[in-house]
Amino acid sequence: MPAPSVITIGNFDGVHLGHRAILRHCRQLSHQHADHPPGPLRVIAVTFDRPPIAVLRPGMEPPLIDDRASHTAQLRDAGADEVVYLEATRALLGLSAEAFVEMLVERFAPRAIVEGPDFRFGKGRRGDHALLNHLGSEHGFDAVRLPRETAVLHNRQVVPVSSSLVRWLIGRGRVEDAQRCLGRPFAVSGEVVKGEQRGRTIGVPTANLAPAALEGRIIPTDGVYACEAELDDGRAFPAAVSVGTKPTFGQQQLTVEAHLVDFEGDLYGRPLTLRFARWLRDQYPFPGLESLRRQLRQDIADTADAQTTPDPVATKPL
Repeated sequence: MPAPSVITIGNFDGVHLGHRAILRHCRQLSHQHADHPPGPLRVIAVTFDRPPIAVLRPGMEPPLIDDRASHTAQLRDAGADEVVYLEATRALLGLSAEAFVEMLVERFAPRAIVEGPDFRFGKGRRGDHALLNHLGSEHGFDAVRLPRETAVLHNRQVVPVSSSLVRWLIGRGRVEDAQRCLGRPFAVSGEVVKGEQRGRTIGVPTANLAPAALEGRIIPTDGVYACEAELDDGRAFPAAVSVGTKPTFGQQQLTVEAHLVDFEGDLYGRPLTLRFARWLRDQYPFPGLESLRRQLRQDIADTADAQTTPDPVATKPL
């Protein structure tokens, strides 16, 4: 028989403010339902190894906000003692709502299941909170439904927070507004690989993230961004980051390359995390290398300024 726990089930893409509120409430309930001894119950975030829609409707799944490592780390940071990834198979997703809950009870012995307002479960998404509450009375757990969290965007608009909204904001370069919904900067991580090394020839060396790190991920729209770059040794540097296809050089492949301000050394083969702070400008072709150099120098100055004056009045337009 498993030890009793408090659980929440979902995709949790981005681990945004709504997900964090759910896990905070799980933590509160873990103390309320505590056995003395041994103490508070374990809080378990139950999720899937891939979005269920990738199994049910392949090719229709949205790009992910976080990679697996960040997803797990963020869920733990938000309050989960354990993160369990269920294998999203057709057999699992084909369980009836009742059978799905029975599986959860057998595996996790929940004293409480905490969910947001739109939680659905079981084959055909037939299960809703009313059914979960009914099944809770049968199996001995509390079914808790929390309201949706809201965030105030840069234009003072109050919006309900969701993963789809965060993806929409990131995809339009509105990384500051995405941060308001996530409660942290949007970030991408990957190994630094060799690019075409043009940056060195014009005095602005850049670190290119491996293309594999970008696969299946939501990436901000083409542009230049002020970021914070964190190295694997924990050091962090302001970074001017270019996302796009290098229109000045007529390239088509998407690249994410960062110039780390005041960094000296070799980054090839090392992991690098880029946290997006502010949109600076669109990508556009320059008439020559000298005009490109001038703009890059301005980008670096604007990046340094973004570290000392966060949350400016202007943001990426619609």
